[in-house]
Amino acid sequence: MEFQSSEDSVASAFITEELSRQLIGRPPATGAWRDGDPSGDRQFAPITNLKLENGRELASARIAFETWGEPNADKSNAVLVLHALTGDSHATGPASKSHPTEGWWNGIIGPGLAIDTDKWWVLSPNMLGGCQGSTGPASLASNGIEYGSNFEFITIRDQVNAQKQFAEQIGVSRWAAVIGGSMGGMQALEWAIEYPDSVERLAVLAAPPVSSADHIALNSVQVEAVMTDPAFNQGHYYDAKPGFGPHRGLALARRMALLNYRSPSELNERFERTWQSNVNPLGGSGRFAVESYLDFHGNKFTRRFDANSYITLVNAMNSHDISRGRESIAAALAKITASVLVVGISSDRLFPIEGQRVIAEGIKSKLVGNKLHVVESAYGHDGFLIERETVGPLLQQLLDS
Repeated sequence: MEFQSSEDSVASAFITEELSRQLIGRPPATGAWRDGDPSGDRQFAPITNLKLENGRELASARIAFETWGEPNADKSNAVLVLHALTGDSHATGPASKSHPTEGWWNGIIGPGLAIDTDKWWVLSPNMLGGCQGSTGPASLASNGIEYGSNFEFITIRDQVNAQKQFAEQIGVSRWAAVIGGSMGGMQALEWAIEYPDSVERLAVLAAPPVSSADHIALNSVQVEAVMTDPAFNQGHYYDAKPGFGPHRGLALARRMALLNYRSPSELNERFERTWQSNVNPLGGSGRFAVESYLDFHGNKFTRRFDANSYITLVNAMNSHDISRGRESIAAALAKITASVLVVGISSDRLFPIEGQRVIAEGIKSKLVGNKLHVVESAYGHDGFLIERETVGPLLQQLLDS
């Protein structure tokens, strides 16, 4: 989220030999952050006895988070920034041994920027079920063994309830703003609906009110790609040596997802029918440049993510439906009392603009700018990460409201 596809930097049309050398060596069984790894800028907050929507309970867990700026006396300047599916708490800052990718919103969060850390105390947690410090399938259970496929089924609401406990742990009773894009936008919506008194301002970027059948179908194919990798071993692969984990299935799932994060026009214009390294792909040993692009990002992804966590989070996305137990989408949106910024991306084929239009129509009187803001972008869903010069001023407008 580099911008990773919902988080990868705008890569060049060709994968260079230098970049390829970064991936030399067999990928680990999991790319998860593990206890004993350098913590970097991560901090940790414990949560306990988290009641889940399925009636079960997660007795003990933790949320990894990062902060920028300083809290004021009553912590009323706290801003919660929520990441997308394969993001993490490292919303801004350089890549390092502790943080495998650079901040996914570099240029948005910082002194004098749209989310100004000279004014706001900004916090970004790794979501429950993630694999970069918060409790998830790669974490150790009470028996000292990784949860693996035994990790609890969690929903978007479960993740928000975990974040609510996290907020209580750090002494924040009301967020000055809750800001989220993609999966983070789903969580931001749930925050404003379930805990309206805790959210003063809300930003929902490139996120729908419900996960559609089309989206669930796309997710199901990705999950199947992971689970049918023989090395997945029913989710028990953490003791595997490098190169013997489910990296092929996870990389394939990432390739599939990347096609939904970017637009057809962008891929066509960037790659056309170009050959990688000028080697003929028509019956020979060569490949099309777009194939090499997908392979590179799929392989890179396996070095910073966990297969079980991917399945857990994709299933959580499938659970997203703000109308569940609330009569209707309109009834759910009516619970929101915050000032709301709703942003859609013109070329988004993962969460088309119609979904953001439904949200905006349901909260007309609370909309910042009195409208749905559509960012014209060729980059598809990832536009909310890439189009910083457009997205930044919109976020600043919300925070100034």
